[in-house]
Amino acid sequence: MEEPAAFERLVYKNASIFHYMKICLVLENGRRNIEAAQFKQLIISGLRQLYGEVGAAFPFDLLKFDPGTLTGMLRVYNSGLVKLWSALTLIGSYQNELCAVRVTQVSPFLLALSGNSRELELDQASFTGEKPLLT
Repeated sequence: MEEPAAFERLVYKNASIFHYMKICLVLENGRRNIEAAQFKQLIISGLRQLYGEVGAAFPFDLLKFDPGTLTGMLRVYNSGLVKLWSALTLIGSYQNELCAVRVTQVSPFLLALSGNSRELELDQASFTGEKPLLT
């Protein structure tokens, strides 16, 4: 007698293994001469300060950095999201200057961080179907 085939049902709450974070560095005097490597080193030092040498070896990627606005895009494994977020929150100085790291957006999908609905500005032409006039 043949046994019926066994089926296994797998449900994933989140198919992505990464989370993406959009962060902004706020400096006390507003100085803006920081490069991407310095920005990543600041994050690594925050991880080291909170979690020691093991924390400094924590895997994350700086995908994008805008030196004009001091805004960066980070990619981190889901398992380390809370650790990275807590280290970012506790960063309080950069080269003996007071600073803060603001986490502005977090998502398991990179595309979700491409725009912000709170900053979206629509013009009247998009509602009426008219083509905008060229000036």
